[in-house]
Amino acid sequence: MGRGAFPTFIQAAMKEAVIERLEDGTFFAEIPPCPGVWADGKDEKECLATLQEVLEEWLLFKLRDGDNDIPVLGGADLNHKWQVKL
Repeated sequence: MGRGAFPTFIQAAMKEAVIERLEDGTFFAEIPPCPGVWADGKDEKECLATLQEVLEEWLLFKLRDGDNDIPVLGGADLNHKWQVKL
């Protein structure tokens, strides 16, 4: 049985994350295929946890607004009509 489009997309997007340690010792991460999805944190774990939260919120807003420019990641194409109620 498959995992579903949403978990597949989120897992694939997180694999695209680029993380770097900043001069002050904190971390910054972004997911380049998902414009505007970025986060920071005091350590790598916190940064990546926040990044996933931001990704999930970004995806919900994209779906709610009917955007059809969501990248296809991990074979998950979410660019069709969904009904999302927030």
